[in-house]
Amino acid sequence: MNAPIIDPLQGDFPEVIEEYLHHGVTKCIAFNRRGTLLAAGCADGSCVIWDFETRGVAKELRDKDCIAAITSICWSKYGHRILVSSADKSLILWDVASGEKITRITLHHTPLLARLHPGSSTPSLCLTCPLSSAPMIVDFNTGNTTVLPVTVSEMDSGPAPPSRNKPSDGPPYTPTAACFNKFGDLVYVGNSKGEILIIDHKSIQVHAMVPTPAGAVIKNIVFSRDGQYLLTNSNDRTIRIYENLLPLKDGLTALGDLNKTVDEVAGVEKMKAVGSKCLALFREFQDTITKVHWKAPCFSGDGEWLIGGSASKGEHKIYIWDRVGHLVKILEGPKEALIDLAWHPVHPIIVSVSLTGMVYVWAKDHTENWSAFAPDFKELEENEEYVEREDEFDLIPEAEKVKESDINEDDDVDIVTVEKDAFSDSDMSQEELCFLPANPCPDVPEQQDKCVGSSSKLMGSNNSGSPLSEEAGQNGQAMNHASSPLEEDTGGTRMKRKRKPSEKGLELQAEKGRKPLKSSGRLSKTRSKPVADRDISNGIYGDDNSD
Repeated sequence: MNAPIIDPLQGDFPEVIEEYLHHGVTKCIAFNRRGTLLAAGCADGSCVIWDFETRGVAKELRDKDCIAAITSICWSKYGHRILVSSADKSLILWDVASGEKITRITLHHTPLLARLHPGSSTPSLCLTCPLSSAPMIVDFNTGNTTVLPVTVSEMDSGPAPPSRNKPSDGPPYTPTAACFNKFGDLVYVGNSKGEILIIDHKSIQVHAMVPTPAGAVIKNIVFSRDGQYLLTNSNDRTIRIYENLLPLKDGLTALGDLNKTVDEVAGVEKMKAVGSKCLALFREFQDTITKVHWKAPCFSGDGEWLIGGSASKGEHKIYIWDRVGHLVKILEGPKEALIDLAWHPVHPIIVSVSLTGMVYVWAKDHTENWSAFAPDFKELEENEEYVEREDEFDLIPEAEKVKESDINEDDDVDIVTVEKDAFSDSDMSQEELCFLPANPCPDVPEQQDKCVGSSSKLMGSNNSGSPLSEEAGQNGQAMNHASSPLEEDTGGTRMKRKRKPSEKGLELQAEKGRKPLKSSGRLSKTRSKPVADRDISNGIYGDDNSD
């Protein structure tokens, strides 16, 4: 081909708003692993699932006991379950296929973030970050909550025992960010001191600590899809990316081996030494001019791009960087504050949520490149003289005679083996939920009434005639001449122009012209004109009048 369909120099990132989705007041969004379904938490406590291919509502999950706004939403690994956290301090686990509620747990504090364990197809554990409490692990089977440490000093006296729905004592905590690693054997916690703690959530033990350069409060902490990079959003208006030096699988075992190798120091210094071998600072991103705070930063599906929304009020701006650190695009939306962001796992699509509850879909601005679809087509800047090839119109060109096919036509074609998706690391033995059957929604009764009323009005207008038509019907005239005076005139002139009176009609006209001469002149003048018009336009009227 002369040109590729996608220009590699343009960049594989969104550019314009393609469309918007609206179903209630949306607060948060999340894609499933394949990007075929988009879940959104609403202000009325419901959860809406869109089929992202058709952009139609596939299912709506609603709990009658939950009427508060949804604060976060999370898919399970294979898309069979959805976890939502609500402002009424509750966690609800849903079965996506059936739309039934599996369980509901009420906490002592409002959960700002909740994430399911990524290592299981039917997870029973979740990590939640309450508003004024330390992060905790919640077990849906038993209902127990295990509070995780947020500072290293808490571990001096040993790990804390698990507690069942017991609020933490002491001074209130600032909101703390936490997330699982790729396979869920470790938890990464960012605290208010600007420290990243690597914790084994089963033994509740801090194995390593990584201090950030500025020591500011960490507001967000997110892993990339492949687990190779860790993103942190701090209160110093800086987004930092760390490279994960631990292996993706058995990271807890590798972390234990690192603790055994570091024997020179102990306590906090040992944790820092181990942390330096777990995470390495890769890049820092910030707007050096406006110094804006960032909202909901995240990676692209392939990890090559990084996005962050501006937290300023009254503007809907999305900053896009490449992983090297260059700012490549600033997307400007409507004059509405941005509250949540999500990048499609496979395609270069960004979905953003505004303060008014609208969901905007950002996509690439594709330019039509027709030469990419025709191998022999060439775009010319100006006219050129065409030179015919010698074998151009031969039945079998000489080039095809010499050229031999490299494909063996006798080989069997493999139609059974499924190639592995480069964007997905799911186990193919597990059945993944990618689509939902669409539920057709009935029409609103008000709209039906409007349609019936408009149709009845239309029928009435078609059946009702004008006064001129009624008079024409009473006088026995044709309907096509009685619709309006304008149509009479135009129709009459048109008929006069196309038809000529016959010889019999001329004789009748002569007879009619002689008869009125016996009467008064005024009467002859009033009678002769309409009779002549009628004879010319229609011979039937002339016969009736003559009789």
